[in-house]
Parts: sequence; C-alpha cells; structure tokens
Amino acid sequence: MSNARNLADIVTGNFDVPLGALDNANDASALTTGTLGTARLPAGSVIQVVNHRNSAANTTTSTIFVATNSTATITPTSSTSKILIITNSPVYINGDNGHVYTTIYRNSTNLNPGNNELQLFSAGTSGTGRWTNGSMSFLDSPSTTSATTYTVYFKATVAGSAYYDANGGMAVMTVMEIAG
Repeated sequence: MSNARNLADIVTGNFDVPLGALDNANDASALTTGTLGTARLPAGSVIQVVNHRNSAANTTTSTIFVATNSTATITPTSSTSKILIITNSPVYINGDNGHVYTTIYRNSTNLNPGNNELQLFSAGTSGTGRWTNGSMSFLDSPSTTSATTYTVYFKATVAGSAYYDANGGMAVMTVMEIAG
C-alpha cells in the first residue's frame, strides 16, 4: 500500500492499531484511556506541550535573580524524556550602562548558573532605556516523572530598573516533553 493511502487511512480513521503497539497487548482500551505507551515513540518525538501566556509586568532593580510571572509546569511521562523550554517576552532596561540578564530555573535550580546567563542587551550611557525582544531556549534532562516547574528569572546589573513583560506585552513560555 502506498504512503499516500496509509496517510489517507490515518486521517479518516480507517485503520487498525496492531495489538503489539499497545503496552498491554490484551487491552485495546489503552487507546481511549490515555495509557498507550510513549516508550514506543521514536526519540525526538514530541510527547506533550504546555503553554503559558503572561501579561503581568515584572520590575526589578535587583542585581540577583528574581522570578517573573512566566512559569509552566509539566509532568514528564518518562524519566528519559528531555524537556525543551522556549520563552519570549519584551524586556526593557533603564539607567546608565544597564544590562538585563535572564535565566531559566527548574523548580529552585538555575539551569544556567555562573556568569553564563543570557545577556539580553545593554542600555547606552545616555540613561535612556531600550526595549528588546528577549527570547531563550533550553533543553533540559530532568530525569524525573514528577511535576516539574520551569520559571524565567531576571536581574539588572547596575543601578536602574529592568522590566520583563512590561507595558502590556505578552510573555510566552512553551515547554515540550521530547521522547528520549
């Protein structure tokens, strides 16, 4: 049978799932109860997606990381799964020679500790602020099947204020479980 015909059968629902594809070969109810095994998915397959949108502004003058309202919780189905985190938000800094840094935390652990945090941009020496679109992505290996929360943190590096998702912007965080 041709691939086009196979695809047409899948789209129309005119196909049978081989009994061996089920975790419990004697229980076809796995198709409707959500217990179909994800272990049979090829590595790199997207298992689930969680999306969070936030329009509540976050402001800090802190030079240590503080949490934003951009957070998402996902419960991996396998301890071998990877978690891909993608974030996007408007950010702003004011103050002379100011910098905005962001990072991603898994629960209470900074996934990018040290001086390797993402420097989104620097303000000029004129004291006027600048807007930019702050985007980050990170591929995590949490090695757990427990609920896991990812949060964007940010900080300013000198006197001045840093804003994350300010002035009615929209921060978006997408967290995807990827089969390992």
